[in-house]
Amino acid sequence: MEEKSYWKKWAKAAAIRAVKTFAQAAIGAIGATALIDQVDWKMVVGAAALAAVLSLLTSLAGLPEVEDAIEPYDGGEDEAV
Repeated sequence: MEEKSYWKKWAKAAAIRAVKTFAQAAIGAIGATALIDQVDWKMVVGAAALAAVLSLLTSLAGLPEVEDAIEPYDGGEDEAV
C-alpha cells in the first residue's frame, strides 16, 4: 500500500511541476514577441506543451518532494537465507 501512496504523491508533484513549466514556457514565448497581436498562439501552446512533456520525463528520474516517501528496493539482502 505504501507504493500506491508513493505513486500518488509522485503524480501530484510531477503534474504540478509540468503545469508550472508549461506556464513558464508560455510566458517566455509570449514575451519574445513585440506586440500581443503578433503572438503565434499555436507556437506558444506547442512550445509550452513540449516543455511540460519534457518536465514529466525529467520527473521520472526522481522528485525530491517524494524521494523519502518509500524505501528504495535493496535487492532483498535482509531476507533470511
